Amino acid sequence: MSKDTLLVNETFLSIQGESTYAGLPCFFIRLAGCNLNCSYCDTAYAKKFEDGQEVSIQELLALAEEANSNLVLITGGEPMLQEGVPALCRALLAAQFQVLFETNGAVPLDDLPWRVTKIMDIKLPSSGEADKLVLDNLELLNERDEIKFVVGDRADFDYALNLIAEHELHEITEKILFSPVFGKLDPKDLAAWVIAELPPGRMQLQLHKYIWDPAARGV
Repeated sequence: MSKDTLLVNETFLSIQGESTYAGLPCFFIRLAGCNLNCSYCDTAYAKKFEDGQEVSIQELLALAEEANSNLVLITGGEPMLQEGVPALCRALLAAQFQVLFETNGAVPLDDLPWRVTKIMDIKLPSSGEADKLVLDNLELLNERDEIKFVVGDRADFDYALNLIAEHELHEITEKILFSPVFGKLDPKDLAAWVIAELPPGRMQLQLHKYIWDPAARGV
């Protein structure tokens, strides 16, 4: 596979279900392959590189243009595992797309173009992968970027609060998001913790899982 092609699991036009962009029409490019094995993974169908097909950057650009949405999300899996990702980002930016980039933060992000909006899904203890974060990646975040914590229990929530305080994440960006693990943590519990602790961030739900079947793909 060359730098001009990527292993793509799926592409589709839908609404953005998470982040501060939730509710906006968005073209999704889901790449195959992940370096983590989270206990609550909801995209297990994209974990392996063999779960994708080779698609050229030019083909992906054409698909994005055909979708006619200015907002594009590159997700996975973990997109940074593929060598051609920075080139894909540059091509989309050059075509005047607004590019969102979802990452688990466990792979160096140095090569990403600065105009890409990073959404870093920092793993918490219940995921089983909390020790995989590349701390240097936190220094690459800016006020435009977002930090997401997927919370499975109270220990996760407290861990997230400690991370925010220890690394002063609220000084980097105001866009800090707390999301309950779907089907495991009652959103009412997370809401109660947010109300009680008043963390520097907001609670969010995975909007698409309340609109469509939670197991549905391509939404």
